[in-house]
Amino acid sequence: MALSTARSFLSEACYGEQELDANSALMELDKGLRSGKLGEQCEAVVLFPKLFQKYPFPILINSAFLKLADIFRLGNNFLRLCVLKVTQQSEKHLEKILNVDEFVKRVFSVIHSNDPVARAITLRMLGSLASIIPERKNAHHSIRQSLDSHDNVEVEAAIFAAASFSAQSKDFAAGICNKVSEMIQGLDTPVDLKLKLIPMLQHMHHDASLASSSRELLQQLVNSYPSTPMVIVSLHTFTQLAAFSLIDIPKQLQLLLQYLKDDPRKAIKRLAINDLKLLAKKAPHLWIRENTQTLCECALAMPYNSLKLGMLAVLSTLSGTIAIKQYFSSAAGGSSIPLRLTDLVKLAQECCYHSNLSVAAHGVLVLSNIAISCPEKDIVQLEQDTVLGVESLLMLCSQDSSPGAQATLKTALTSLVKLLKHRPHLSQPAVEFLLGQLHLSCDSSSVLLCHALAAIANHLPVLGDGMLGDLVDLYRVAGHSSTGEQQELLVSLATVIFVASQSSLSSEVKTVIKQQLENVANGWTVYRIARQASRTGCHEFSSELYQCLRTRVASEHFYFWLNSLKEFSQAEQCLSHVEEGDYSGAMSAIAEALRSYQKGIASLTAASTPLSPLTFQCEFIKLRIDTLQALSQLICTCNSLKTSPPPAIAATIALTSGNEVQRCGRISMQMKVCMDEFRALAARYADLHQSLFDADYATLRNVELQQQSCLLVSYVIEALILDPQAASFQEHGTSGSVQTESEYERRMMSVFNHVLDEVEGLSKKHPPVSHLHTNCLCDAVIALLKVPLSFQRYFFQKLQSTSIKLALSPSPRTPSEPIPVQSSQQLTLKVEGVVQHGSTPGLFRKIQSVCLNVTSVLQSKTGPDYKIPLDSKTNEIEQRVEPHNDYFSTQFLLNFSVLGTHVVTVEASVVDESGIEWKTGPKTMVSVKSLEDPYSQQLRHQLQQGGAQPAPQRSSYIRF
Repeated sequence: MALSTARSFLSEACYGEQELDANSALMELDKGLRSGKLGEQCEAVVLFPKLFQKYPFPILINSAFLKLADIFRLGNNFLRLCVLKVTQQSEKHLEKILNVDEFVKRVFSVIHSNDPVARAITLRMLGSLASIIPERKNAHHSIRQSLDSHDNVEVEAAIFAAASFSAQSKDFAAGICNKVSEMIQGLDTPVDLKLKLIPMLQHMHHDASLASSSRELLQQLVNSYPSTPMVIVSLHTFTQLAAFSLIDIPKQLQLLLQYLKDDPRKAIKRLAINDLKLLAKKAPHLWIRENTQTLCECALAMPYNSLKLGMLAVLSTLSGTIAIKQYFSSAAGGSSIPLRLTDLVKLAQECCYHSNLSVAAHGVLVLSNIAISCPEKDIVQLEQDTVLGVESLLMLCSQDSSPGAQATLKTALTSLVKLLKHRPHLSQPAVEFLLGQLHLSCDSSSVLLCHALAAIANHLPVLGDGMLGDLVDLYRVAGHSSTGEQQELLVSLATVIFVASQSSLSSEVKTVIKQQLENVANGWTVYRIARQASRTGCHEFSSELYQCLRTRVASEHFYFWLNSLKEFSQAEQCLSHVEEGDYSGAMSAIAEALRSYQKGIASLTAASTPLSPLTFQCEFIKLRIDTLQALSQLICTCNSLKTSPPPAIAATIALTSGNEVQRCGRISMQMKVCMDEFRALAARYADLHQSLFDADYATLRNVELQQQSCLLVSYVIEALILDPQAASFQEHGTSGSVQTESEYERRMMSVFNHVLDEVEGLSKKHPPVSHLHTNCLCDAVIALLKVPLSFQRYFFQKLQSTSIKLALSPSPRTPSEPIPVQSSQQLTLKVEGVVQHGSTPGLFRKIQSVCLNVTSVLQSKTGPDYKIPLDSKTNEIEQRVEPHNDYFSTQFLLNFSVLGTHVVTVEASVVDESGIEWKTGPKTMVSVKSLEDPYSQQLRHQLQQGGAQPAPQRSSYIRF
C-alpha cells in the first residue's frame, strides 16, 4: 500500500490535482525500505531517482542518500546492486549530499566483508562517488589492494573504480600509474585483464610527465603486442589521451594515418578511421595538408566501400572547417596545381557518382563545401560539377522511399540549399530541376523537396512567382489518401505555396487548397496549414481555416485558442486593405482590427490554463493592441493640424517663451505625448524580448522589428515636428540574435529605409510644421500597417523549455508568517536553485550563469518614529553564480536595523553563453520581522523611567 502511494506521489500531477510535498514522498519510500519483503525494498530503492528528479534540493537528497547507505550496509547483494544503479543514475545529484563523511562511512564498511561480490559492488559504488570523494585515501588504498585480488569480479570492479578516480584525482592517477604499468607489462597478467587495464591510461593527462610516460608505455604495447584486440585498445587509448592533452594530436594523426595506410587488417583500419573522425571534430585546425593528402590517397586506393565511406565521413567533417582552406592554401603556395586536379577534388567528384548512396552523399557534401569555401579562378567548372553531382544523386534517391535513400536525399538537399545561398546565380536551373523531380518522386521524398524549395524561396523571393504554377498543379493531384506521408505532403506543399506567393494568395490557389483539405485532410493537418499561413502573413486564408476548425475540437480551451487565432487573423486582414493616402480609411481599418483583437484577447485569456498560461501570447497581443491604438491616435493628432491650426501669434509666443515648439501650436504638445507613448511601447517590446530565453531566433527578430517600428515612429515625430536637429534613430536590432532572412523582415526593413529617406528629404526642404509633415507621418503609419504581421513559431510552439526553481532558507512555517530577526543582528539568507529543462535543452541557447537580485523594502514600521536614512530601510544585493549539474547555491547577508516588517524579494535571471542577460524569473518574496533586541529594550525602559529621551536605535554598525 505504501509503495502504491509513493508511486502516485512521484507520478506527474494532472491538471487540478494537488501535488504533495517531498517529505510525504520520502516517508512513504522509507516505509518500503523498512519492509520485511525483499521485493518491496527493491521497488522502494528504484523509485528514488524519480524522487530526486521531482524534488532536487539538498536537504531531501541528503536524507534519501543516507537511507540508501543504510540499506547498502545492511542489505543483501541484490539490494546493494539496486542502490549502486540508483547512485549511477543520480550522478548529477551527488554534490548535494551534505553529510558526505557519514554517507561514505556507511558505504565503506562493506569493503571489509568476506564476500568478494559485496566488495566488488562496494568498489563500483566508490568509483561512482569519485566526483565527490576524489582524495579519500582509504578509498585509494582499498582500490590498490583489490587490484591484487584473486577474484576476477573484484578485480574488474577495482579497475572501474581506479579509472573513475584517475579521471578525478591527479594524486591517485600519479600513484596508480606505475602499478597499472607493472600489471600491463607483467607476464603473469592475463591478456583479457590487460585489455581492461589499458583504457585506464587515457586518464593520465593531469600533467605533461604523466602523459608522456603513458604515451611511451602505449607505444611500447603497440609495438610489442601486434594482435588485433591489443592494437585496437592501445590505439584508441592513445587517441583519447592525445585528445585530452592536445599537444600530442599531430603525432597521433601521423600514427593513425600510418596504420590506416600500412596495416592490412580491416578492424584496425576501421578503428583508425573512427579515431581520425574524433580528432577532426576535436581539433580540425591541427590537420596540416600532408595529413589530409594522405587520407585522400588512402580513400582513392581503397577498394572496400565501408572503409571508403568512413574516410569520406572524416573528409566531410574537415571540409566544413578551416582544414579545407589550409589544404588549398598550402597547395597553391607549394605548386601550381589547378583546383580541379587536386586529389581531394578528384576523390569527391569520383564519389558523387558512386553506386553506394552514402558514399555519394559524402562526396556531394565535400564537393559543395569546397565550392563554397574556396573561391578560385576556375571555380565555375567546380560549381557546375557540384550541381550535376547533386542533381544525379537527387534523381536517384527521390523515387526510393527506403530510410537510407531518404537520409542521402536529405544530405544532398542540405548541401544544395547551402550552395545556392552562397552562389545565388545557380538558383534558377536548380529550382526548375527540383520542380521537375516533384512530379516523379515518392511522397516522403516530395516532403523533403518541398522543404528545400521553401528554404530557397525564402532566401530568394524573386524565384517564388516561377514556382507557383507548378506547385498549384501538384497540389491538385497531391492528396489521394489519408496516410501520414500524404498529410505531411499537403502541409509541405502548402508551406511552399505560402512562401512563394509572398502573403498574397489568389482565389484560385485558395480554392485548390481548400478542395484538397476537404477531401483527405484531417483536423491536425488543417491546423498545421493554418499555422503556416499565419506565419507567412496569409491571414485571410488562415482565418477561414481557423473558423472551420473551431467546432472540431474536444476541449473548450482548444476552442478558445482557435477562436482567438481566428480573431487575430481577421484583425490583420482588416489592416491589409488600407490604401496609401486614405487616412480616414486607415483609422476605420484600425478600429475594426482593434475590435477583433479585443475579442481575440478575451478568447486567448479563456484558453490559458495553469499548465499552459500563454504568457508570451497574451503579452505580445496586448502590445500589438496598444501599438495600433497609438498609431490611430497619431493619425488623429496629425488631422488636428487641419481642425486646429497654430494661432497667428504662435511665432510671437515662441519668441517670448524661447521654446520653438510653441510655433506649431497645440499639436506640438500632442505630438510629444505620442512620441513618449511610442518610446514606452519600444521599452515594453524590449522587456518582452528580454524574457524570451527559450524563443527561436525568428521570433526574437520579429519582436525586435516591432520594437524598431515604434522607435522609428518616435524618431519621425521628433525629426519632423519637435526637434529636427537633435533627432537620431538607433536600430535596436541585433542584440544577441542571428539575422534571420524572412519575407516579413525584408518588407519591414524596406519600409524603414523608405520612411527614413522621405523624412530626411522633407526635413531639409520645409520647416515644421505643415500638412507635408503630417502627411509624411500618416504615410509612414500606413506603410507599417500594410506589412502583414507574421505570427512566428514561438507563438504556436515552444521547442526549448527552461525554468528555475528557487528555495529560500530560513523559510517561514506558514506562508503568511514572517521570519523573526533581531535588529542588532544580520540575517543570512541562503538561496538554492535548480535549473529544469524540457526535452531539448540548449537548442537555441544555454545558461552560463544565474544572476540573483535580492532587495528588501520596509513595509510597516513598529518602532519610534525617527527620521531613518534611506539605506537603512532597504537592502539591494546582486550575485552571479554558475550552476553545476543544473544546481546552484549562494548566500546573502541582509541588515534589518529598522524595527518593523520588511518584504524581501529574490529575483532570478539567466546569462547565456554570449553574456546576454534574460529576465526569466522566477520572483520569490518572503516577509521578515525585525524585533528589538533585549539589551536595547532594557536600556530604553531605563531611560524612559529616568525621564530621558529614548536613544536612537542600535544597529550592528553602532555596536562594533
